[in-house]
Amino acid sequence: MSMVGGSSGIIGERAPIFWAACAAISVGVVLHLPMLVEAHRMGNHLAGMGADPVMLIGMALILVGIPAAVYGALPRRRALHGSVAGTTFEAADDTSLGRWHAAVLGVLTLGLVIDVMKPATLGFVLPGLSQEYGIDRSTAALLPLSALTGTTVGSFVWGWLADAYGRRVSILLSTILFVSTSICGAMPSFELNLLMCFLMGASAGGMLPVVYTLLAEVMPPRHRSWVLVLVGGTGLVGGYLAASATAHAFEPAYGWRALWLQGFPTGLLLLALAPLIPESPRFLAERGRDEEVRRMQYRFGIVQRNDELKSDRPAAVVRQGRLTAALVIAALSWSFVNFGLLLWLPSELQERGYSSELASGIIASSALVALPTITLAAWLYSRWSSKWTLVGTALLTLVGLIGALLPASVLGWPPLLVTVIALLIIGTNGMIAVLLPYAAENYPLGSRGRATGLIAGSSKFGGVAMQAIALVGFIPSLGQAALALTAPMALSALLVAVAGRETRGRSLRELEAAASG
Repeated sequence: MSMVGGSSGIIGERAPIFWAACAAISVGVVLHLPMLVEAHRMGNHLAGMGADPVMLIGMALILVGIPAAVYGALPRRRALHGSVAGTTFEAADDTSLGRWHAAVLGVLTLGLVIDVMKPATLGFVLPGLSQEYGIDRSTAALLPLSALTGTTVGSFVWGWLADAYGRRVSILLSTILFVSTSICGAMPSFELNLLMCFLMGASAGGMLPVVYTLLAEVMPPRHRSWVLVLVGGTGLVGGYLAASATAHAFEPAYGWRALWLQGFPTGLLLLALAPLIPESPRFLAERGRDEEVRRMQYRFGIVQRNDELKSDRPAAVVRQGRLTAALVIAALSWSFVNFGLLLWLPSELQERGYSSELASGIIASSALVALPTITLAAWLYSRWSSKWTLVGTALLTLVGLIGALLPASVLGWPPLLVTVIALLIIGTNGMIAVLLPYAAENYPLGSRGRATGLIAGSSKFGGVAMQAIALVGFIPSLGQAALALTAPMALSALLVAVAGRETRGRSLRELEAAASG
């Protein structure tokens, strides 16, 4: 497949501009490296240093390259399908997974790993950053607040972009922003770090909903459910493991700044693999890119289905509104548990007299149980029920929250405490593994990106709120946090049970016909 120009290029009409902009941005990032090399000679400190001429040229290239990349990537016109478009292109249910499916799964999983690495690196960066800039913990908390705000905003923006201009374009623009924001580690002031972390978060927030949306549209119906859950979960766990491994390998010798540079080579790798990322066939057909549509048929077994499926549109509008409310509340509830209660849990345990080793061990335990939990969730989601797997993970989290409400004298018994923590960790891991795949399956093609972006953004909002609460010095106890979160988690389980529908093994066309209004 051609990588430049022509109707069959992976970008489209203005591909040469896009790739030239990518080259300019890459050169701009490279021109920041001499400052980092100089900082390494001075104990990896850049605070207070002025930018040299080479670095200023690099910044200029990046500032010019980003809007040029956006202009080069976007097609001349938006998609015309509207929010109720039918998914007329789909693989038959008996289509087998082949090498092209495997290639897409590998590339998009890599994209999710890179995506998750960005915010996961924050925890490793904060101690060194605070020390270099001489700031206290409350001021340093502005960095994760800025990054998480960026991820929330990015989820909405990239979801809209995916619906308006295509899934692949959205992924590539998110990737080039990964590359651009890798210069965060070369910023001499804390304020510039805040700005770059916001942009970095925006790029990371955009990848997640678009990947789920694209996978839902190219996978055969009988494989779609387990693929969505397993790829998303593997990307989540892989991102955290990659961030910790990078910190372990590079931070002792090169300092915290080097950790941000990982976005440069990983982003370039994802751009190099861009020819393996397909586009939603409906977008290709609308723009007359018939050669690529035929290629999708050969590679993924996707064909155009002209038989129309009827829907009761007034009733569909009501059902879709209820489902959206249910999924948004579920995402918000999860975000407050994950970014609030579980984040503060190690400190709570130390205040109760447990050793720091035990408190740290909880984080390690969460990583150990995450992948088995996600694997089990994928199996239940695809073999039992998508709807009731989501409800079950919410109820499991709810049981953990209720357990956290037990009196301190009772909860102090170690086996009971470990059980409550395990329920919270397993429940939240399982819940986020199935929440976004379920959202991606439940909306029409014309609004799938925005809807999945809305749910993804809601799942980040708790992190923004919790960081803001921490900034004013209020950190609730385990019991207080559990009490505040029990009702919304119970409500989310109830609403999904009432408003949700079964998606396991069902054609997207059938699901879309029921959802369009």
